[in-house]
Amino acid sequence: MTTVSVDAEAAPVVVVAESVARRLTRLAAKTPVYVFLVVIGLLWLVPTFGLFVQSLIAPSKINSAGWWEVFSTPSLITFDNYRSIFADDAIPSALLTTVWIALGGTILPIIVAALAGYAFAWLEFPGRDWLFLLVVALLVVPLQMALIPIFSLYSDIGLFDTVFGLILFHTAFALPFAIFLLRNFFIGIPRDLLEAARIDGASELTIFVRVILPLGLPAIASLAIFQFLWVWNDLLVALTFGRNTQPITVAIFSQMREFSANLEVIAPAAFISLAIPLVVFLMFQRYFVQGLLAGSVK
Repeated sequence: MTTVSVDAEAAPVVVVAESVARRLTRLAAKTPVYVFLVVIGLLWLVPTFGLFVQSLIAPSKINSAGWWEVFSTPSLITFDNYRSIFADDAIPSALLTTVWIALGGTILPIIVAALAGYAFAWLEFPGRDWLFLLVVALLVVPLQMALIPIFSLYSDIGLFDTVFGLILFHTAFALPFAIFLLRNFFIGIPRDLLEAARIDGASELTIFVRVILPLGLPAIASLAIFQFLWVWNDLLVALTFGRNTQPITVAIFSQMREFSANLEVIAPAAFISLAIPLVVFLMFQRYFVQGLLAGSVK
């Protein structure tokens, strides 16, 4: 009886010891991953933090003082740089132009792609599969191939150096990926939901608005993040099709000089240009992974 009692009391101790050992083993296995993620995070955060601190240094010291010097000399910090760029119309006007281009270049392709994605997923029409194959093929067409032809076209029809022209160009090159993504997500929606709506007398437009769009919100929100970031950070297209119509990237680029740069303008303008899409991403980040996996399983 004594032996049984000792064994019964000792058994839980062994289990706890094994549990702790397994936890330590799992922690040791994941430690390299955690260290790698911390390093990647620091590689991204340190330059961003340095840009923000650099944008706060007084204009008289910004070309000679490094951003790390503010920790030893806090008097270097001032908000005069932000006051000056908002006092001038160039940067605020460029920000407003960028907002219009980014919103138009995000909303318009999403509307068109959602309608096309629903048609490719659930409507039967002649040549549907071949048209979708053409859409997939357009994914590999580089944007640079269209710059000169579209430049000539825009010059002939009066769309050069206009916000609408930039929106149309971004929309055209966003549609293949957008249609591909949304079609793959929509086709994973159960057919029974659509059949039930048709039995109840719903039209295709009603089904699209009341069934497809609410269920496709994760993919649509993820696509909106991708497209907004791409359009906001664009420089090449804006330089090609704009002269007086300048988004924030072109306005910052124009502050560069051959042998120097207006850091008191570039640093705060660049941080503002970075902060706005970062806020948009943080607001919709929970849809990001869902959008990446859209259509991967059925």
